[in-house]
Amino acid sequence: METSNLVDSLGFPPMEDAAEEVSISKTMAIIACTSMSILYVAILYSPTLILRLPNPSTLNSFMIRRFICAAVSSVISVFLCAFLLIPVGKWGLSSLFGLYGIRADHMWNAVVYPLSLTSLLYTGWFVTMLISPKKSRNEDNVNGDLFWCLKNSIRGFLERMTSLTSNVLAWRNYVVAPLTEEVVFRACMIPLLLCGGFKPYTIIFFSPIFFSLAHLNHFLELYFQQNYTFLKASLIVGLQLGYTVLFGSYASFLFIRTGHLIAPVVAHVFCNIMGLPMLSSQRKGLSVAATVAGFLGFIWLLFPATNPNLYNYRTDNCLCWHGYCTL
Repeated sequence: METSNLVDSLGFPPMEDAAEEVSISKTMAIIACTSMSILYVAILYSPTLILRLPNPSTLNSFMIRRFICAAVSSVISVFLCAFLLIPVGKWGLSSLFGLYGIRADHMWNAVVYPLSLTSLLYTGWFVTMLISPKKSRNEDNVNGDLFWCLKNSIRGFLERMTSLTSNVLAWRNYVVAPLTEEVVFRACMIPLLLCGGFKPYTIIFFSPIFFSLAHLNHFLELYFQQNYTFLKASLIVGLQLGYTVLFGSYASFLFIRTGHLIAPVVAHVFCNIMGLPMLSSQRKGLSVAATVAGFLGFIWLLFPATNPNLYNYRTDNCLCWHGYCTL
């Protein structure tokens, strides 16, 4: 088969040659993904609604309980995905790890390239940090804007990492949420959809729907528990859903293109640390120009930086990815 025939309009290998090896139907794949999405949210409320446990008295105990629920949900999804795609008699570490994109080869590429690509979306923030006047520069006797910016960025990163030892919210944002969400919504759902016969570009735009469903519970919490108005809660959750759809598509793209679970995980952690990309600042002209330049650079490098050849992508050793199986 010629190389030109191995890539479709989005740069993915075609599925026609292995259509006979698809192991589940599209309906079953959608039902399984919907169940995983509902479970990921519903299990968070099971301690009080089903087990009738008293409400946690502190934020730490509340978050730890949620961490346990998220972990249980992830484990159930992992086993459900394996049960549907791999015969029990053929379960093994290599087949399971390969299914979920847990690989040791080309790990450095899977971390550095997606992280560098994602950071381009924050070019405006980096430039603003570089040029913004700070009193602390004189106080710290720092010579040079670049050195100050680098020092300040490293200091902020270390402070966030140090907060993991004592801040339960930092654990949620930088560890538990990225890991459990990427395991369930990328590592489990994408192989199911691929094995169900969906094409890669369809999954990239379709799978974030499941990812967004897992955030609808925030509306209930804002409206019923925190007494937000219906309009305010809708606006907050609507913005969040829009962002999760965009990020979900990007994370799915990274997972399919690289074959590495670590790629969307590091992008997820980085975005949680940075927040939404900066769109404006006190120096609007330069900030906007840097943001636009970063966005154009992101688009330009999106496919080259995620070229499967950079990650030793082997279609004959990936379970039902792009229509191929290792069974």
